This record gives sequence, structure tokens and C-alpha cells, in this order.
Amino acid sequence: MNPEITILQDAKSGSSAEILVSLGFNCFRFTAMPKGKAVEVIWAHREFAGGEQRPSGSGIPILFPFPGRIPGTTFEWEGKKYELEAGDAFGNAIHGFVHKRPWRVIEQSGGNRIVGQFHAWKDDPALKDRWPADFRITATYELQGNTLHTHYLLDNPGDTPLPFGFGTHPYFRVPLGGAKAEDCIVKLPVSAQWELAEMLPTGKRSELANAGEFQAGLRFADCKFDDVFTGLVPKQGDQIVSSIADPGSQVEMQIRFSAKEFRECVVYTPPHREAICIEPLTCAPSAVALLAKGIEAGWRVLPPGGRVEAAVEMVVR
Repeated sequence: MNPEITILQDAKSGSSAEILVSLGFNCFRFTAMPKGKAVEVIWAHREFAGGEQRPSGSGIPILFPFPGRIPGTTFEWEGKKYELEAGDAFGNAIHGFVHKRPWRVIEQSGGNRIVGQFHAWKDDPALKDRWPADFRITATYELQGNTLHTHYLLDNPGDTPLPFGFGTHPYFRVPLGGAKAEDCIVKLPVSAQWELAEMLPTGKRSELANAGEFQAGLRFADCKFDDVFTGLVPKQGDQIVSSIADPGSQVEMQIRFSAKEFRECVVYTPPHREAICIEPLTCAPSAVALLAKGIEAGWRVLPPGGRVEAAVEMVVR
């Protein structure tokens, strides 16, 4: 299959974005123009646009109907078992289905806006045997100046309840136009984290003794994470604002999302040290397994005809 790529452009600012429609509707490039200078915000493997690279390893993977890991490859719901695929080094299923499948473009306007959709049982009928209910996700990307707005509509088009979790997995490039990634300052508005065992939450949640340092800003040189944080601290209203500031270029990128929908945030620094992932999630990874133990971690069930909306925006200045 030939890769299907759509390019968005904001005529006034000169900013642009590229979306790989045929692999997860992944926005794998966002070029902002703060102060009239091009800054690459999103990291992706140089061959990602060819469609052959790991779907969750570049750009902005969309994670649905579960973000992060589910233990093993069997998902059990209401007494029935569903077979999933192993996707990590521990043999666990990971990140759902939609990030590695082709989507459909259902709307495009103004050169700066695109809407894509994946409808499980319509676009991949094999998923009827892989998840307890049909599901549909509609994603919108819109460029306005140096801001990339993303909106997600999750809905249940079927006649059975839909268990789910949702998240996004953006790879933010460091540095942001400067010379040294190590000097970038990363602010993480978190106050607690989930204990992990082989990358799965155990159910134990602990307060961060140094939460103030996370919120004030850490040098990227000191950031070595593959952790699940919670206790998100809103900045204005219920808005969570995390940021990366590059002192070399005087450029700052903020990722903003609502605490009403997103209650956890995974932070991951890939081994190549060219990016940091700040991932808003509606639930903790393995939340369904924690629920089975009586631990509430954000797992949700959408009734037939139900819908949930969520938004994330990335602001560069």
C-alpha cells in the first residue's frame, strides 16, 4: 500500500503539519514558525513517512481503545476472552488498534484542517473478535498560527457497552531550534506516580517527594523516564499545561489538555535522546486489570450511542 500523506498549512504564519493517513492518522511532522523561524516540534524516524516504521515510535500515535499495556495477550470482559497481539518486550498487548491501521479522511477544508475517522467493524471487520464492542474514533487536526489543535470524538455506534481508555503519544523534539537538547527545560505538572513492575502498574500510587521540582522545570539532561504520573495539577481552570523550553533558541512549546478527560500522563524519554514524550491518558495503563483488583484507575465504559470528546493543543511561541 502506498502511504497516504496530507499536508496542512497555515497561510498567515507559514506553519505546517503532515499527517500519515494510511498509518494511524499520525501527525508525524509539525513545523512551527515562531518569530518567523522554522522549528521542528515533532520527532519522527526519517523513514516513517514510508509507512514501514514502528507505528508507536514516531509522531503522534493515537491510542485507542486502550492506552499503554494490558497484561499478556488475553483481554477478558464480562466473562468472555478476546485475543490481542503481543507488542512489547514483555509479551503484553499495547496501545490499542487504531495507531497501526489505515484511516479514512472524511473532511478537509481551508488547507489547514483535516478530519479523519476509524470505525472498527467497518474498517477492520476482524476486530469483531478482538474487542467486546464496536467503536469509532474521529480525529481533527487544525493549524492556527503556531498552534496545532487536535480534537477527538470517541463514540459507541453499536448496541453493546464499550469498555475503553484513550490517549495520545506525542514525540516532542529536543532541542527546539537550539544547539543542546540537554539544556532544554521540561515542566511536568504532576504530583504523584504509579508504581510499575515490568512496566505494568501494580496498583500502588505514591506522592512525589520532589513534585515541586517537576513543576518548576527539569533539565532534559536529568530526564530519564518511562513512568506513569498522576495527580495532575491544573494551571487555569481544569487545564493541564506541560512545556518544553529551549534556552538556546528562546522557543517554548506547551502541550495543553483538560484534566476533566485526562487524569494520567506518561512521560517517556526514548533511548535516542532526540525527543521526550508527554502523553495525556484518560486512564492508567492496565487500568482494566487494576479494576479487576478493585482499584479505580480511570477505566471507562461507554453505553450504546454514547460519546466522549477530548482535545489537546500544542502551542509554540
